[in-house]
Amino acid sequence: MRFSAYRYTMSDPKPVGRRKRGPRFIEIAEAAGVSPTTVNRVLNERGSVSAGTRARVVAAAKRLGVPRLLPETRRGLTRFDVILARSDTPYFHRLNLALQRSMQMIDKKVVVHRTFIQEDDDDRIAHAILSPPQKRHGLIVAVHDTERVSDALRSVIRSGVPVVTLMSDIVDVPRLHYAGIDNYRAGRTAGYFLGRLAQRPGRILLLSNSLIYRAHAERSNGCRDVIAEMFPALGCSAINECHDDADRCYLAVMQALNKYDDLVGIYNSGAGSAGIEAALRKTGLAGKVVWIGHEKSDEHRQYLENRVMDLVIDQDPDGQAVSSLQHLLYACGMIEDAPSREPNEFRFFCHENIWHGAYLR
Repeated sequence: MRFSAYRYTMSDPKPVGRRKRGPRFIEIAEAAGVSPTTVNRVLNERGSVSAGTRARVVAAAKRLGVPRLLPETRRGLTRFDVILARSDTPYFHRLNLALQRSMQMIDKKVVVHRTFIQEDDDDRIAHAILSPPQKRHGLIVAVHDTERVSDALRSVIRSGVPVVTLMSDIVDVPRLHYAGIDNYRAGRTAGYFLGRLAQRPGRILLLSNSLIYRAHAERSNGCRDVIAEMFPALGCSAINECHDDADRCYLAVMQALNKYDDLVGIYNSGAGSAGIEAALRKTGLAGKVVWIGHEKSDEHRQYLENRVMDLVIDQDPDGQAVSSLQHLLYACGMIEDAPSREPNEFRFFCHENIWHGAYLR
């Protein structure tokens, strides 16, 4: 039997191609790290599945482009706890305001509860971490780094609660995210400018809050390292823990001036700047010793305007608050796009780019 050749024309019906299939349950299960049976229960809303598992399955289905209406990842309220060190420093006041503003922008079904605890009270901090008054779905902490705190956080993380460290990271804790700046690089930046601005060889005075905050240890070490590497004519003092206290900062500066006759720079990684300013003015060295500190507070604006202070490194507490909440919301399946895992950027302020708005606003 012979068949003649046949040519399709524009009027001929075109062959129907195969429809592109959506991801199968087994593919979603592999992406979410669960079984296909669990995927079936979640997507068809059959049976009981934990909130965390439901969130992972729905998130995986979204990433794979499942062509169907997906179930809500949570039912009822979602509760995030925030545990903050109790501090009167401008940074912590601004961070609290930033959290309040961020809470106004998220879904009303998300409840953010803040707890303030004296920063050196390990017992209360650990208890707040381990024993929430209500079930929580995420935890944000801005506290110091001690073994007691680390153990408590590891216990909470093992129970399945995502944890974000805010402002200062905690060593050897498998937290979801650290929402803060690269403090070591911030300290190196301070050391770099101290070295560049110093007019002569001499001594750099290092002041800090308590070094049990990893942030302050990293800043101080970063400053000391870059001075040693790049500016051999300069030497750094031992780190003075002034605990954000103006009187202690004043005494540290006065003692350094009595001990050294070649003080050329001061780096303070914490608060207590009023004491530094008072000591420099009393000794007639205001504007003659390079001074670098942290946070664009109202008092630092005044010191920059008067040319007593040379540079402020600001860690943007508003950006840190937003980042911490974004990561918890993503972990709970409440937002689709994964937030950046990079450290928050820090900013520089000097006499030539002084801000004009109030810091606590």
